[in-house]
Amino acid sequence: MIELLKKLCLADGVSGNETTVAQIIIDEIKDYAEVKTDALGNIIAFKKGKKTPSKKIMIDAHTDEVGVIITGVTSEGFLKFSVVGGINPSALMCKKVMIEGKTVGVIGAKPVHLCSGEEKETPPKAENLYIDIGASTKEEALKTVCLGDTATFISEFVLMGEKTLKAKALDDRVGCAVLISMIKNYDEYDFYATFTVQEEVGCRGARTAAFSVDPDFAICLEATTAADIAGVSDEDRVCSLGKGSAVSFMDRATVYDRTLYNAALSCKTPCQTKSAVTGGNNSGAVHLSKKGVRTIAISVPCRYIHTGSGVCNISDIENMEKLTKELCGKICSGEIK
Repeated sequence: MIELLKKLCLADGVSGNETTVAQIIIDEIKDYAEVKTDALGNIIAFKKGKKTPSKKIMIDAHTDEVGVIITGVTSEGFLKFSVVGGINPSALMCKKVMIEGKTVGVIGAKPVHLCSGEEKETPPKAENLYIDIGASTKEEALKTVCLGDTATFISEFVLMGEKTLKAKALDDRVGCAVLISMIKNYDEYDFYATFTVQEEVGCRGARTAAFSVDPDFAICLEATTAADIAGVSDEDRVCSLGKGSAVSFMDRATVYDRTLYNAALSCKTPCQTKSAVTGGNNSGAVHLSKKGVRTIAISVPCRYIHTGSGVCNISDIENMEKLTKELCGKICSGEIK
């Protein structure tokens, strides 16, 4: 699965521009499931299993990643941009970016030597940053880029030690990789798999995909903030690498199904509780679809999330798949009422 995850992470897919990622996924699953796409670009797949469950289940992962979108060009040829998704502006400064898969740029700001004392102590604002693509005039820049083009972090996919990965877009290409593996390897029960767009800007794809599938139960596969780093107290660490995937009882978009939450914690596969009511994911849209959907999120802990250097643990990814299979079996067999 790691080679597949590498291919997914290195592909560019800012919200609203997920076509490259979607094609990789379709190529991987087209021989294992019935596959279609909808008007927004969601991939909706049906995997036929050995048995038909009494309740319809949908397993979801989102294909998009955070990035920036070009909004203007200065007379000197610098590109102005807006952030797509939740990015701390401090994580943008001096980073290399790829614009539409063809143009390399560097996100620049005023040099520290020219900053006032107050400017040095104040975090930068995105509107004060720019992308330098080496152009010297507006006309030269516009030969290469267009307004509305999107850009992603340029980042290597690196194995650090034996079990730790560093890459951009682990949120949520880890979920996509696990869901692809589920389609290829899990055949106990029928299930629907949705690879959805535009999660980072409001879970828009999940809303339409859930409406189309109309499931009774849903499992949303995600990456979530891990703060198990120096200077953070134990109670504020949210979740930790190497302790299994994280399950939530509540975030800012969803109060999760209590039975599913308890069932996940009682599974044989190692998992941990996400110990903070923060953030949100596609569950927020899915669980409110039509008559309501009983929903749980299973997330891989990720340090430095929404940057070009996310860090996660391979065993947590492996345990995400195991936990998803185990919980899927409990739902589809009727053990979970």
